[in-house]
Amino acid sequence: MTSALALPVNLSVGTFDAYLNLVRQMPKLTAEQERELTIKFRDHGDLEAARQLVMTNLRFVVHVARGYSGYGLSLPDIIQEGNVGLMKAVKRFDPDMGVRLVSFAVHWIKAEIHEYVIKNWGIVKVATTKAQRKLFFNLRKFKHDLGWLSHDEATTIAHDLDVDVSVVYEMEKRLGSMDVSFDMPADDSSDENYNAPVNFLQQHNADPAELLEAVDWEGHEQSMLSKALAKLDERSLDILSSRWLADEKATLHELAARYNVSAERIRQLEQNAMKKLRHAVVLEA
Repeated sequence: MTSALALPVNLSVGTFDAYLNLVRQMPKLTAEQERELTIKFRDHGDLEAARQLVMTNLRFVVHVARGYSGYGLSLPDIIQEGNVGLMKAVKRFDPDMGVRLVSFAVHWIKAEIHEYVIKNWGIVKVATTKAQRKLFFNLRKFKHDLGWLSHDEATTIAHDLDVDVSVVYEMEKRLGSMDVSFDMPADDSSDENYNAPVNFLQQHNADPAELLEAVDWEGHEQSMLSKALAKLDERSLDILSSRWLADEKATLHELAARYNVSAERIRQLEQNAMKKLRHAVVLEA
């Protein structure tokens, strides 16, 4: 029987460097130990066995994740996604397959990391189909030692990856583009940030004089409306208030029942009241 491994209860170690140091100190499993733990988890649902399988292989996730450090994304986040892939692999691993867990898990680890990189590498998704995803990761490798692709190079890559040449050119253009921040950092005054989009937007109402004029005019309009409403008779004021100013507006038929007249008469009274309001506002202006 495999002896119990001395593993920490959790990985709450504070800093990323401390996490890497802890991962490096994890014991390595022999093939026999790995098989026994896998059988315990598969056949008996032993979660402690699954935890040991995950934690003793975290160093492998770090190794794989470092290969994706050139995308401008946080390495801790990439590792975290790889850890998710490792846990999925442990759940699906069959010890009778005749391979070690790491050989099986590499597919799941890379799949999770690939998905994370595709979703977060740029503001606009650069790869939306399976062929584009394959091209995205492979083209970056090809371009490490190349400038812009020649026609022959693009044709060769298209043939090797089984995609159309136009797809290669489109992906090359996307990889050569840069996401532009809407505004530059508050502490960055360098000339190279002069083209931030925020610098080209004009705020038309930023003039204090115009803002004050707008506030004064709004107050003047409210005053004119109040004076005009005060000149209406009680019934006309109630009809307008019920039809236009109340939270729950009344219908013509509801007002007709209230005043014991027809709905058409209420409509006429409403129109007459509106005309009086417009006339009074014009006189006040």
